[in-house]
Amino acid sequence: MKKFIATCIGLALSAPVLANPFPKPIESKITKGWYTNDAMGCMMLRECTEGVQEVFSIADISDNYDRSFDHVSREFHEMLVALNYVGVKVYLGDEKYFPVGNRGVYHTVGNNFFLNKAYMGRPSALMSVMRHEGWHAAQDCMAGTIDNSMIAIIMDEDKVPQIWQDIATRTYAATPKAIPWEKEAFWAGKTEGMTMNALKACANGNMWEVYTPTPMTKEWLQKNGFMKGG
Repeated sequence: MKKFIATCIGLALSAPVLANPFPKPIESKITKGWYTNDAMGCMMLRECTEGVQEVFSIADISDNYDRSFDHVSREFHEMLVALNYVGVKVYLGDEKYFPVGNRGVYHTVGNNFFLNKAYMGRPSALMSVMRHEGWHAAQDCMAGTIDNSMIAIIMDEDKVPQIWQDIATRTYAATPKAIPWEKEAFWAGKTEGMTMNALKACANGNMWEVYTPTPMTKEWLQKNGFMKGG
């Protein structure tokens, strides 16, 4: 995550007075300003709700932009139905709640995910983020239940195409422990139907039948009583 720093130097006295594009947050819960992890955390905990709307259909997205989203509406709808069925809500949030460049986030504790309104104006961008964050919800489901705060990889790591492994490695160089989960999420983000099918398996209660748990995940599931041993 990158922090945003805005600096204005040497403004002429005769320059017109402009509205501050980054005003001080009015939410008392935010202490470090907008465009920070602090602001995003406040949104994820649902303590900051101004400018954050729940998404009930593709219309809640398209109404914010002057373009058609019809060609992605079916996949979006089926993903949203599956997410809602397992208790995951989707929100469209103002850009100010996200660190600069962050397009979306899934919160494993609250079981919600949030889309950055500034980036959702193109159907391809919307679906890339929906699939990526939706895959994290499916990983949450893979780890026993959507109601805990654990996530597990779904695919064997060697099955993830090299291009997505490379992208994840570069993107998460500072937090390498996240790479196993992120590389398959990058793959899902660019693959139509991949996340939709995983979420349907979660909603249907047959996640581990459709996707065989990796040996490590299976061991954890058995140890914690989610799967029978043997």
